Amino acid sequence: MIQSMTGFGKHVIQLPSKKITVELKSLNSKNLDLNARMPSAYREKELELRKLIASSLVRGKVDFGLYIENTGDSTSAQVNEVTVKQYMEQLKSIADGDALRLLEMALRLPDAMKTDKEDIDEEEYNSIKEALLEALKEINKFRSEEGNVLETDFKLRLETLSTLLQEVVKMDPERQATIRERLEKAVADLTVEVDANRFEQELIYYLEKYDITEEKVRLNNHLEYFTKTLNSSDSNGKKLGFICQEIGREINTIGSKANYAPMQQIVVQMKDELEKIKEQMLNVL
Repeated sequence: MIQSMTGFGKHVIQLPSKKITVELKSLNSKNLDLNARMPSAYREKELELRKLIASSLVRGKVDFGLYIENTGDSTSAQVNEVTVKQYMEQLKSIADGDALRLLEMALRLPDAMKTDKEDIDEEEYNSIKEALLEALKEINKFRSEEGNVLETDFKLRLETLSTLLQEVVKMDPERQATIRERLEKAVADLTVEVDANRFEQELIYYLEKYDITEEKVRLNNHLEYFTKTLNSSDSNGKKLGFICQEIGREINTIGSKANYAPMQQIVVQMKDELEKIKEQMLNVL
């Protein structure tokens, strides 16, 4: 069962005086790229929260947001009266203005407000972790649902590739006969006499160079291995990506050896299907 790296999860917990909101959003990435946005007062817990997220999401470009909203009557922010008065005096010395206008300007300047740093309450932090765990459940559920869509698409395209491979298998005897006929005609058009035995040896050697038996067998094995990996219990996008590379290698070799227009047309269709798989593979965990 595969998972997508695309997902979203959110959970809200309401405490007596605070509202805690945790949001998680993820997109595809080769490794885990975690960006955290949280109030500065909670930065001391960032490393622990990061580890919790990394243990669950593993890969992807992840945006983590922790938002704390005070819903009670009290607030930890206070006006820094001394600093604000100094700002107002300096502003008044530069330009005349009424006191209310000067106050508005002063409050926008740095350090006009001061916040008393408080230790994080243990119960509050447990609520933050609870919200994060619930958000992780939501984003993993989202990823699984997206993974089901990808899996269905992969299976349809693998079925198409298998059908095209069978067409190649059926067409191969005709291809070899056509190549042989083409060579015999070319020799027959020559004005010089050709040794029949030597020609037959050279013909066999030439046909062996364009034999695709091994490629057909290996391609079929790779398609079966892809399906087996797709149906495994874990999601391994990197492994599936490696198998895609092997599938592409066999298809390219068949195309280069074909020397037969109808088969090359099938190879183009196979390449098209494989490219669509590779595009979606970038989203697989």
